[in-house]
This record gives sequence, C-alpha cells and structure tokens, in this order.
Amino acid sequence: MKIKDMMYVALFAAVMAVLGLLPPIPLPFIPVPITVQTLGVMLAGSILGARLGGLSLLIFAIIVLAGAPLLSGGRGGLSVLASPTGGYFLSWPIAAFLIGYMVQRMGARINLWKLILINVVGGILIIYAVGIPYMSFMTDVPLGKAIIGNITFIPGDLLKVVVSSLIAIRMLKVSPVMLRQANSRSHKA
Repeated sequence: MKIKDMMYVALFAAVMAVLGLLPPIPLPFIPVPITVQTLGVMLAGSILGARLGGLSLLIFAIIVLAGAPLLSGGRGGLSVLASPTGGYFLSWPIAAFLIGYMVQRMGARINLWKLILINVVGGILIIYAVGIPYMSFMTDVPLGKAIIGNITFIPGDLLKVVVSSLIAIRMLKVSPVMLRQANSRSHKA
C-alpha cells in the first residue's frame, strides 16, 4: 500500500473520530441514538472507493473495539458489541466498501443522482439490514417493532445521504484523480 493511500485511510478514520465528538441524540422509544457518524461511512466509500473506504472503517472499528472512546457519546471497547447499536457499528466497513464498489463501477458516469442512490443503498439499506436484526436480538424486541422504530432515522439519514453525495461529487469533480486511482486500484486487485 502506498503512503498516500495510508494517509487517506487514516484521514477518514480521523473524520469518523471527529464525527463521534458530536453528541448523540437519544430517543425515548428506541435504544439507538441519532448520530452523524454514518455521514463519515458514506463519505469514506464515496470518496476513497471500495478498498480504502472499507479499510478506513475497518481500522476505525478496530481502534474503537480496542477501547478508544470514539463513538458518539464517548463509547468504545468490546462492550459496543453487546449494545443495541453493535450491528450498526459492525456494518460500517461493509457499507463503506459497498458504496465504494458501486461508485467505482460507475466510474466517469457518476453523477449526483446516481451517488444519492448508491448512498441510500449502502449508507441506509445495508446499515439497516445489519443493524435492525442485531438490535432486535440484543434487546429482545420483535423484528417488526425494531423496523418500525427505525423509521424515525430515515429523514436524518436521507439528509446525510444528500450532504455526503454533494460533498463527494464535488470532491470527485475537483479531483477526478481520486476516482481514477480508486478505479485503477480495483482493476489491479
């Protein structure tokens, strides 16, 4: 791995840590708070591509599981896995990888609307597909109720999708080198 790639991976792990400084917004009817860290997941995948985006979130997850209190609300350590939010957290590297993969597949054909759709699939559907069943299991809440409880997050997550897509499309247009590098890395792998 090139030093520049390592710097990008470290930078996005740091972005996730900074987003974790923003306090969570607890909800009275669901044990999962509103946070902004999924914005970082979408940005990592959209800007870094599959390999580096997924790797940056994997490194972030390892650091958190090692005990660094980098999740919103100052949480960290293995206890994160025993919490209702553990599934959402575990899905982040997968989501960033899949977002990056879809962006790379689009290549130069990427535009704002395609990126929004990609971030909805990777940044909402994938995270929910892992997080909701995990939360349901950890809290012993029926899956249907867990799904209904997560409807509350959709407006905020859609806002994060739009913000991350606007930032990423701008970054990719200003620096198309990043997209070319992501594409060339995927073809070499």
